[in-house]
Amino acid sequence: MDDRDGYRSPFSARYASEEMQRLFSERYKFTTWRKLWVALARAERTLGLDVTEEQIAEMESHVDDIDFAVAEEREKTVRHDVMSHVYAFGKVCPKAEPIIHLGATSCYVGDNTDIIIMKNAAGLILAKCAAVLRNLRAFALEYKDLPCLAYTHLQPAQLTTVGKRATLWMYDLVQDVEELEFRLSRLKLLGQKGTTGTQASFMELFGGDEQKCKELERLIAEEMGFDGTVPVSGQTYSRKVDAYMLAALSGVAQSAYKFSGDMRLLQSFEEMEEPFETGQIGSSAMPYKRNPMRSERISSLARFVIADAVNPAMTAGTQMFERTLDDSANKRISVAEAFLATDAILNIYINVTSGIVVYDKVIQRRVMEKLPFMATENIMMKAVKAGGNRQQLHERLRVHSHAAAAAVKLEGKPNDLVARIAADPAFGMTEGEISALLNPTLYTGRSASQVTEFIRDVADPVIGRYPPVSAPDLKV
Repeated sequence: MDDRDGYRSPFSARYASEEMQRLFSERYKFTTWRKLWVALARAERTLGLDVTEEQIAEMESHVDDIDFAVAEEREKTVRHDVMSHVYAFGKVCPKAEPIIHLGATSCYVGDNTDIIIMKNAAGLILAKCAAVLRNLRAFALEYKDLPCLAYTHLQPAQLTTVGKRATLWMYDLVQDVEELEFRLSRLKLLGQKGTTGTQASFMELFGGDEQKCKELERLIAEEMGFDGTVPVSGQTYSRKVDAYMLAALSGVAQSAYKFSGDMRLLQSFEEMEEPFETGQIGSSAMPYKRNPMRSERISSLARFVIADAVNPAMTAGTQMFERTLDDSANKRISVAEAFLATDAILNIYINVTSGIVVYDKVIQRRVMEKLPFMATENIMMKAVKAGGNRQQLHERLRVHSHAAAAAVKLEGKPNDLVARIAADPAFGMTEGEISALLNPTLYTGRSASQVTEFIRDVADPVIGRYPPVSAPDLKV
């Protein structure tokens, strides 16, 4: 069948990076199986089993040259993927063939490889989260003083700054990084627990020596780059591990979703814009349109990851006794695609945050349209200081504000609230005096200071843990 005649995953064709796809490739999976078989053989030799250095060296020299055709042909007969690859490995390692997979069960290579892949994939996710934070850091500092409308209930409330809003996006992602780091710090190999988790086969191999069974696992974990193995298990590692990891990925997706939603609204307001290529077409029907298609793709993929996180949670809850196989088909799809989709989200997030366009004149105009309403409390306080009655002034401001708003909304007139207040003798203020209170910087509170403090105390320590990554070659 030609590639064009069958289903192709959008993650490989359009979305996920090559480095993330490589981690979930068959080659990476099966070479890791072989590395685990080498680690097992080496540990068994160290602990006195009849395994030779020559056998180990032979296995090491053939870790990468997998004959997939031989394995696939064998699987047609035996209907077992692990034994098919034991067979293929043995074909190129005739001296080692008798001891490959000695004492092991399928989950030794299958589950330990899954853990190794998740560890490396999570490392890539963390590096890309840091790249987004690095971009947003520069953006927040550049615009920490630029006043803009802040919203509650999606209605203009008070003022914030463009840079302060960026720290909200950053803090969400910082929390995701810390959560994923925590999950990685708790991640352990399954080790070699045997068919039901009792290590019975190794007790047989080591003549009942429990210390050697424990040392075997320590040696394997050390060789594979882990500080230990799970203390107890059935045949598999607890599927709660998958649920924890995908919950952390869901957190990243949630944060990106929030950012993309804000960007889509800001682009609708014409305050900001995601990068737009010179020759990019926004609409097939409306040539003038500049659609936020990158942010929309983040939103779309984020929904997938958030929903996908339910899969391993259900799997973890439905495993029976020491293991059932109803996890397998679901697990190989849900876990891989959660990482691939999160990777795709972050690739776009990096791209967008590296080139956000800010239209400061539009932002200023929109601020000044609403600022007279937001300044009414300061106007009232100044009038009270001059001898006015607070309660009476509050009522007059309410009436004037509603009248001015009605003129704007119903008649399309400019906001004349300042003129209305100046004409009211109860306030005793000129238009000039009132206009002096309409400096937006008077209404942003500690926004600028919060930006610098947050970046110094919270964001920079997180960003500093990860070296810069090159910008992804985005396929959009």
